[in-house]
Amino acid sequence: MPRPPIPLYLDDVVVLRKTHPCGGDVWRIVRLGADIGIRCVKCGRRVLIPRSALERDIKRFAERGPLAPTDPT
Repeated sequence: MPRPPIPLYLDDVVVLRKTHPCGGDVWRIVRLGADIGIRCVKCGRRVLIPRSALERDIKRFAERGPLAPTDPT
């Protein structure tokens, strides 16, 4: 049974498992869809990655974007 997709929002900042060649592992989400656009926070490089691959590589959320729902508790 497939897992539901992780809710991603514009301007979410995620830490990925693998580091970028510049040494950074923190990325900001800049485009949503079947392919997710992410930008390296350290060097500014922009990359398109399939949603399934990104969801596998996310280690944690460093910060949530302004459109993400806030936790009411």
